Amino acid sequence: CRAFPGRVVAGIDARAGRVATEGWAEVSDMEATELALRMQDAGVAAIIFTEISRDGMLSGLDLDQTSALANTLSVPVIASGGVGTLDHLVALREAATAAPGISGVIVGRALYDGRIDVRDALRVLR
Repeated sequence: CRAFPGRVVAGIDARAGRVATEGWAEVSDMEATELALRMQDAGVAAIIFTEISRDGMLSGLDLDQTSALANTLSVPVIASGGVGTLDHLVALREAATAAPGISGVIVGRALYDGRIDVRDALRVLR
């Protein structure tokens, strides 16, 4: 991170606040916040936070965990895992008013299967 300042973004995959490893097959004793603080100290430009129990489920982001992480860190947090509707993006935008460290979102499956149109998503997030 120090060799490439502002160019390294790290991901944290977690289940119930604990870091998931080994392709999500195991959950460590380390809390996601602890790892995020270590990554921040190492100089990452941003952190992608995925609550893996929601990833691909289209049931909405874990806004509580994402907001708490964003309010703890000084680097931007990108929300990931669970976006299925435009309403989920509206909820993220509202959460970001209280957690301004949330700077982006990853939308995967909902884009691939046509549940969300990119133009509509951009309009909602402005």
